[in-house]
Amino acid sequence: MKFILSVLLLCASFSMVAQEKEKKQVSVKGTIYEEGTNYPLEYATVSFINPQGKTITGGITDTEGNYNIQVPEGKYTVQYEFISYKTKQLANQNIFKNTTLPNITLALDAASLDEVVVRAETTEVQIRLDKKIYNIGKDLTTGGATVSDALNNVPSVTVDVEGAIALRGNENVKILINGKPSAIAGFGSTDALGQLPAEAIERVEVITSPSARYDAEGTAGILNIILKKEKTLGLNGSLSTSIGVPLNSSASGNINLRTDKFNIFNTTGVSYRKAPGNASFNNQYYSRTYLDEDDNPITFTPEYDRVTEDRDYDRMRQGFNTNLGIEYFINDKSSITASGFLRSSTGNDVTTNNTLNFNNNIAEKQITRIETEDEEDTSYQFSLNYVNNFNDDGHKLTADLQYERDKETERSFIEEQETLPALEILSAEDIINKENQKEYLAQVDYVLPIGENAQFEAGYRGNFKESVTDYTLFEEDGTSGNFIQNDDLSNVFNYDENVNAIYSQYGNKFGKFSFLLGLRLENTQLKGEVAAENIDDETPINLNFDKDYTGLFPTVNLTYEIKENENITLGYNRRINRPRNWFINPFPSRSSEANIFQGNPDLDPAYASAFDLGYLKRWKKLTLTTSIYFQHETDAFERIQEETGEVTSNGIPVIRTLPINLSTNDRYGFELGLLYNPTKWLTLNGSFNYFQFKTEGFFNGVDYGAENTSYFGRFSSKVKLPAKIDWQTNAFYRGPSNNSQTESDGILSVDMAMSKDIIDDKATLSLNVSDLLNSRKRNSLTTTDTFTSESEFQWRQRQVTLSFTYRFNQKKQRQRPDRNGGGDDDGGFEG
Repeated sequence: MKFILSVLLLCASFSMVAQEKEKKQVSVKGTIYEEGTNYPLEYATVSFINPQGKTITGGITDTEGNYNIQVPEGKYTVQYEFISYKTKQLANQNIFKNTTLPNITLALDAASLDEVVVRAETTEVQIRLDKKIYNIGKDLTTGGATVSDALNNVPSVTVDVEGAIALRGNENVKILINGKPSAIAGFGSTDALGQLPAEAIERVEVITSPSARYDAEGTAGILNIILKKEKTLGLNGSLSTSIGVPLNSSASGNINLRTDKFNIFNTTGVSYRKAPGNASFNNQYYSRTYLDEDDNPITFTPEYDRVTEDRDYDRMRQGFNTNLGIEYFINDKSSITASGFLRSSTGNDVTTNNTLNFNNNIAEKQITRIETEDEEDTSYQFSLNYVNNFNDDGHKLTADLQYERDKETERSFIEEQETLPALEILSAEDIINKENQKEYLAQVDYVLPIGENAQFEAGYRGNFKESVTDYTLFEEDGTSGNFIQNDDLSNVFNYDENVNAIYSQYGNKFGKFSFLLGLRLENTQLKGEVAAENIDDETPINLNFDKDYTGLFPTVNLTYEIKENENITLGYNRRINRPRNWFINPFPSRSSEANIFQGNPDLDPAYASAFDLGYLKRWKKLTLTTSIYFQHETDAFERIQEETGEVTSNGIPVIRTLPINLSTNDRYGFELGLLYNPTKWLTLNGSFNYFQFKTEGFFNGVDYGAENTSYFGRFSSKVKLPAKIDWQTNAFYRGPSNNSQTESDGILSVDMAMSKDIIDDKATLSLNVSDLLNSRKRNSLTTTDTFTSESEFQWRQRQVTLSFTYRFNQKKQRQRPDRNGGGDDDGGFEG
């Protein structure tokens, strides 16, 4: 917890301050550590008290436990304080020249130790100028779970039934790992987060008002996932394993060896999971009249007025991931870190789709479609990081180089047979989709403190992506077993995205008021090229494109400290949403014969301006955070559904989902978070987010404007029972929502877990149930002029998991204040 210098200054009388200002100022330095571990204490308070008992000045320690304070020359008692630690004093210090005081160690205060431990075992929030930091702590429901599961327990964040991550209800969120885009998070997809163990997370930073240091991508904001890296000397680590029903098994381990000259760290995991799911659709089709090229009315009547689909998903995924790095301390000021990451996975998904075609509620045709998909995915990443701390005041230079490569091959074999009115084997399809992606990152950041409270920062980041999607469709010639390539749909799509950015920002603090002002200049180049057999001059859309965008992205973050435990924040930032490659690939992909998704190469980036007003108040046992926010987005993306005018071989109209740029999207919201520790044995944590958005825009003469009001809330309770048993219950509810065409029902999900520490507290055994009520299903209704579609979708069924964790040379960690270590790309002005 950060201690505010202004509280100490209020204790000094104005007359004494005026007298002391006339004296010569000298510099006093020193370092504060935790007794027994030599762990630097960040935000510890240092006070200088004159012989009359008045506090003349003071300051706080930085991320390495160092302080450097300008003090009027004189004789002082120097007092050192930190929450839950015993206060220590150095009496009768004669300070008449620049002085370096002896290192100080503070011991834990036994009277407050219990409270510290309780707070460490649940998510704790810290507020900075541009973000909220959630220390995940000991969340029982993430035992044997994945990073995606853990994110679903973070306030403001939701993970839907398909794994899509949203921030305050907005899915356009940028995912960073240790402050950088990473193969660990997946290339443009969050699937990889569903394969990594939750135990790898140290904390999650929710950045709803990003400073200029961060990439301007992501109109909703940024989620920065900080992975664990031990900071204590010696060899330590942990091993975890789990088994669940439906089959869900995993094993992971992390090991850390730290000496005075280097730090070696590794996290490795393997997993084998099955995830059965199901879906159902009920589509109603209507006759329609439209005008041909000569304005003559033509009436189209579908062959069937209703079509139902029942799908069963049988998924299997096995994966391996490892992250190995070494940090070498060149001297006490600089270090270099090299790391490598490898993730490989294979999957086998079988989707069985039973379709019934009706006329006047009489089933006239039944078709069974079985799609078998095999997937191989390999990602690797190499990174190099250099840090040079010029001095102990925060003067700092960092440089990063990173290379990533991802290869993914999906092969789908689709078989169909008609069982009504008669048994008939239909033609099969064989689809091969290969994706190869490369990404290069170069980044330099420079931080220069100015005086006691000011800080200047500047930097450069270059992100360069290359991707190739090779889509080949083979269709069976009748039922002969001979397959012929469909050149109308087979294609190779090359996509490049290059982003160059420079930024600068300046922060300062005047009494209780802090500010951070920044400006980022970004140039974006988007280039796409399609290679396909059958392309002619009459193709209705431009398949190849080369676009260039340059924009300025200002950021403003303000904080006013009402009291030591109470503050108000105000943030403004401008953001960009760049279309992903699958959003602009013009060739369709098919989830079923009658439902296709087609990219739109005419998509332009969307831009958003966002405002956020926040309030924080801490009491002894209660922490309250709340904020209101507004976002105005232009050229916002929207997925629409429309008929293509084509029908399948079975006479079913083909419906296309297409992303488009709509005119505007205004989003208003309010969120509230509470963390309450009424007793040592009970912890309560709750959050609520309410939002409303209004979309305006037309496409092909159709008004897709809509207004949507929705909300979500989560509640967690944790009880410490006798015999070192903990019990935790998490509940989440997302309210109904709608867009221009679709209304979705609310979703309720309840998770429950219990754990027991064993083997002298070196190990923990836990049992958790995910989606206890088996109610995490998405029910929706889509309505257009020509059809309606009711659907129910359940991505993953209720799951029970038993997990075991063993720690060696590790204590159960108390929650320490956040530091800038662990590969964090923080660097923002804290005020």
